[in-house]
Amino acid sequence: MPGRVVIVGTGIAGAAAAQTLRKDGFDGEVVMIGADRRPPYRRTMLTKDLLSGRVDADRIPLRSADAWQTMPVEIRTGTWAADLDPVGRSITTEDVSISTEDGSITTEDVGTGARATLDYDALLLATGGRARRLDPPGGPAWPGVLHVRDAEDALALRSRIGEAVGAPGPRGRLVIVGAGLIGCEVAAVAAAAGVAVTLLEAGPRPLAGTVPEAVSEMLADLHAGHGVTIETGVQVTGVVGETDSDTSGKGVSVVQAADGRKWTAGVVVGAVGMIPATELAQSAGLDVADGILVDEYCATSAPGVYAAGDAARFPDPFTGGTCRIEHWNHGQAHGAAAARAILGNGRPYREVPWCWTHQYGVNLQIAGTPQAADEWRTDGDLGAREFLSVGFAAGQEVAAVAAGRPKELRAARARIGEHLTWSGAPAAAR
Repeated sequence: MPGRVVIVGTGIAGAAAAQTLRKDGFDGEVVMIGADRRPPYRRTMLTKDLLSGRVDADRIPLRSADAWQTMPVEIRTGTWAADLDPVGRSITTEDVSISTEDGSITTEDVGTGARATLDYDALLLATGGRARRLDPPGGPAWPGVLHVRDAEDALALRSRIGEAVGAPGPRGRLVIVGAGLIGCEVAAVAAAAGVAVTLLEAGPRPLAGTVPEAVSEMLADLHAGHGVTIETGVQVTGVVGETDSDTSGKGVSVVQAADGRKWTAGVVVGAVGMIPATELAQSAGLDVADGILVDEYCATSAPGVYAAGDAARFPDPFTGGTCRIEHWNHGQAHGAAAARAILGNGRPYREVPWCWTHQYGVNLQIAGTPQAADEWRTDGDLGAREFLSVGFAAGQEVAAVAAGRPKELRAARARIGEHLTWSGAPAAAR
């Protein structure tokens, strides 16, 4: 067993790995480092409970400080992994001494914080990612655009939504670019608070590719019923600041589309995905391709270095290729799998991915690989938001989407998992 395991990243993958190491009997040192100034917390709550104000930030930690100390796991928050030496098995850390506008950190952002060298016997890169900016590549940031990736982002947006409630004219409006899971959840929270919301989507419908068309239409109707305006086929080309004459010169933002359409709002949110944090791995010479490449045991191309969670690209048992998954439950399972591999107890990663979203009291669950389905069969009533829709590829179950039927969703997920073999993808999904 290694004497010291260093985990870079304090998200769910890193936290799950640390807990699994201790649960499975590892008695060496476990050190977690992360640029986030908060200890590990429940990111699934950010665009739901925290954003809506149902809970405050003191309710989101995964564990108490005492629990981490008792485990024990050393957590170094506000710490940036600046350099990795896979040959010498060490990393150089630096205290984060500045804050960037969107909360993300890059190598150019590291200030003059204290530096230290930390040796390791095994290293886990659970670096996650940062919000994809709603900006032109290489150009200046568009004014007034918020993104949600960490707790500070959610708290800042919660404050702005509160200011928009009851505000006159454009300042009482919220425009969200991107109708994926995050965009739809933000829209639901803001609309429930009484803010006029417009949801812009480049694709043909909300959650296109994530759920079947009928479920997507159900979600669109659900949002429309709560006053949200959804515009599809929108290619945003810019966001500019303007003075709002109706509110004593206060600024608003104008979102511009390629076809000439414009939307003016007091708050603009970019919800166009995330970028995996691969800079540390790439600079150290590890194999990287839209994620840190790992095998089915979470091992990277460097001996003793593993990767898991949002930033890791791993063999996909459904397609026979590789994939990255950005869901909480995957991060939890993948981090635990990496810890077992570090301890020599690993097995090929064969988890069926699943996630959930909560909007207007409707809990929608998604399992498997919906984009692989060429046929969907639905039982139940979509209008009543009580159904199970199962996706098939060449007659074999590969995905399931459900609302109001959690037991049936779990059963479908188990059936999908039965198709996976140690040799890889089922023939129907290849």
